[in-house]
Amino acid sequence: MKKHNFNAGPSILPPFTIENTAKAVLDLEGSGLSIMEISHRSKDFQAIMDETVAMFRELLNIPEGYSVLFLGGGASLQFAMIPYNLLSKKAAYLNTGSWSKKAIKEAKWFGEVDVVASSEDKNFAYIPKDYTIPEDADYFHITTNNTIYGTEIKHDIDSPVPLVADMSSDIFSRPVDISKYVIIYGGAQKNFAPAGVTFIIIKDEILGKVDRPIPTMLNYQTHIDKGSMFNTPPCLPIFAGLQTLKWLKDLGGIEEMQKINHHKAGILYDEIDRNSLFRPTVADKNDRSVMNVCFIMEEGKEDLEKTFFEYATSKGMVGIKGHRSVGGFRASLYNAMPTESVQALIDCMQEFERIQ
Repeated sequence: MKKHNFNAGPSILPPFTIENTAKAVLDLEGSGLSIMEISHRSKDFQAIMDETVAMFRELLNIPEGYSVLFLGGGASLQFAMIPYNLLSKKAAYLNTGSWSKKAIKEAKWFGEVDVVASSEDKNFAYIPKDYTIPEDADYFHITTNNTIYGTEIKHDIDSPVPLVADMSSDIFSRPVDISKYVIIYGGAQKNFAPAGVTFIIIKDEILGKVDRPIPTMLNYQTHIDKGSMFNTPPCLPIFAGLQTLKWLKDLGGIEEMQKINHHKAGILYDEIDRNSLFRPTVADKNDRSVMNVCFIMEEGKEDLEKTFFEYATSKGMVGIKGHRSVGGFRASLYNAMPTESVQALIDCMQEFERIQ
């Protein structure tokens, strides 16, 4: 039976990425060595690193004056590295979910944190509007896509202060005006690569403005100066990420990917809105995530939740159980998710409705 991988992360990867990475695990391009055992100081791996950076720049149209880094520690380490490097007196944060809260917690170790708005009052089921960004903040931090709650900021906001964004789960899903940000970062395990590498796009001129001493490994300048090679980088995930970028370019780039993603999300949300057994957790269509579609049983149908989960699982649906803080179901539609799998979930929902 075919499996349809809706996992939120680590998540589905393109077959192109998996196949090419599997080959490289056995033998990297005829070198006689595995990608898992070559030296990160070798010419072979330096070429991989250089090409991955170049593909990042090309696909995202990254302007001059920005560096691209590939580090360890996940997005969670960036929650601390960002204020360590940028926060002198005060930072502003938008609280839209669990990951925002974790970032806010870490920033408070380094200075004042102004939470300009929060959607926690409704369990993060919307994106706050009409807030004011303090112009004396060192930076303003947002999480563009909220995997747990199914909300997304789908445009590049205008900020009077340097803008920082966690794009762990929606990078490469839509065009981004990089020039509006000073840092974009994220864990790889959604739209880029298997878990183990973190990408950081950083505007060089934003650094060097804090007075505190910064430990070597936590200083962005260390990694910029060494081209992400200060210590051994996560070689295998970087290689896999390069394959994903090649796949994305061959598909037509980010603009084409955005069209596909909007179609996938659109047909699934249409079914959720139509189906008498389900309802979306995010009411405002403008706030609904394109990447993570969250839904629950309709009022009065809650007793069918377990039954539907078991039914969907029997039909090959994997990873659709919602996060415990929301309940219900979550279908993650990252770039590599084929439309056929989304349609299979829709068919499953319709079949389940008919037999009730």
